[in-house]
Amino acid sequence: MHIEVTGRGPDLVLIHGWALQGGVFAPLVQRLADQFTLHLVDLPGHGHSRDDTTPLRLPFVVSAIAAATPPAVWCGWSLGGLFALHAAATLPKVRGLAMIAATPRFVRGEDWPHAVEPAVFEQFGRELATDFGGTLERFLALDVMGSAHAREELRTLRQRLVERGAPTERALLEGLRLLESTDLRGALPTLGKPSLWIAGQRDRLVSPTAMQAAAALAPGAQALTIAHGGHAPFLGHADEAAAALQHFVAGLSPADGGQ
Repeated sequence: MHIEVTGRGPDLVLIHGWALQGGVFAPLVQRLADQFTLHLVDLPGHGHSRDDTTPLRLPFVVSAIAAATPPAVWCGWSLGGLFALHAAATLPKVRGLAMIAATPRFVRGEDWPHAVEPAVFEQFGRELATDFGGTLERFLALDVMGSAHAREELRTLRQRLVERGAPTERALLEGLRLLESTDLRGALPTLGKPSLWIAGQRDRLVSPTAMQAAAALAPGAQALTIAHGGHAPFLGHADEAAAALQHFVAGLSPADGGQ
C-alpha cells in the first residue's frame, strides 16, 4: 500500500474517501506539513496503490496502515473515516481520532435517521458496470453539492480522481459495500481516545446532525461544523479545517493512545 510521508512533527495519518486518493488532502498538506509528519494513504485499488489487491475491508486495511506507520492521530474523510474509527477502537497506537464528514454509519435506519437511503449506494454499484466514468462524475457532484465553493471544489476533485489513474472497479464496489453495511456506533461509548468530528454545514451526504449525534456517543468528543462547507470542507475551507486539526492535536497529552 502506498503511503506518502511528508512534513515534520507529530504524526498524523490521513485516509481519503471513496474513489479518490491521498493527493486530495493537498490543501491540508500545504497548511500542516511544517507542524506534522503527514502519512497520506492511498487505499488499495486507488491512486499509487491501484495494483494493491488487499481487500478493502476494515481489519485488512487498518492492519496494513498500522504496520507502516508510527503511533499517530488518524484522520479519515468520508469512507476513510470508517478505517480511522476502526483503528482508534482496536489499536493502542492510535493517539486520537479525527473524522471529517464521516460517521460510524452512512445509511439511514430506524434509529439513525440523519443519513442517506441505502438505495443511493446500491444505485452507484449498479451503474459502475455500465457507466464507470459517469458514475464517478455523479458522485463527485454529490461531494460538492451545497458547498459555497462547489465549482472550485469539483474542479479539484476531478483532477485528483485521474492524476494517479482511475480507481479499480473492484475497490469501488468493495468501498460501496462498506458504506452500505458498516455500523461502528457500538465502538463509540468505549472508544477511550480523544476524538474530533468536523462536519460541513451544507453536506448532502453526511448530515452535520449525524456527526453531532455520533460525537455525543463518544466520551469527551469535540464537534465542529464548518459554515457553508460541503462534503469536502477541507477543500473550500482549508484554513478552518487545518486550524481545527492543529488545535485538536495540540491538546493531546503525550500519554494519549498508549504509546
